Amino acid sequence: MKKAKRFGASGFTLIELMIVVAIIGILAAIAIPKFAELIRKSSEGASKGNLGAIRSALSIYYGDMEGQYPTDLASLTIAGKYLTAVPVAKAPNYHSDSSVVVPQTASNDGGGWSYNNTVGNANLGTVWVNCTHTDTKSSVWTMY
Repeated sequence: MKKAKRFGASGFTLIELMIVVAIIGILAAIAIPKFAELIRKSSEGASKGNLGAIRSALSIYYGDMEGQYPTDLASLTIAGKYLTAVPVAKAPNYHSDSSVVVPQTASNDGGGWSYNNTVGNANLGTVWVNCTHTDTKSSVWTMY
């Protein structure tokens, strides 16, 4: 003999559903900022890696040209011998992603890269991120 199912006997109550929604909201409030921080850290890591790639290409160029640095970073991309393209500098929360290269004399905290091509300068051939803000570890970008 089958028993008839009572209306409303199974399922969740409104209170139970509200508690579940509240718990999901609390978890989201914790997870979203952590996710944003991870995105920022990955962008910073990409910039540091790209800076290392540019510096390595400069070093190889310097060796190939017997002690001469290029006049600009675009010289490293000719025929793709050293770099296929100038990589992007990412300074999250401060500047948009950019592969623009400005000379050291025109450094303006505008994002992208800054390159010292001043002959006779002790830092000739130095490249850094053109940003005076700090990363997630409170290090100034121009100090890399």
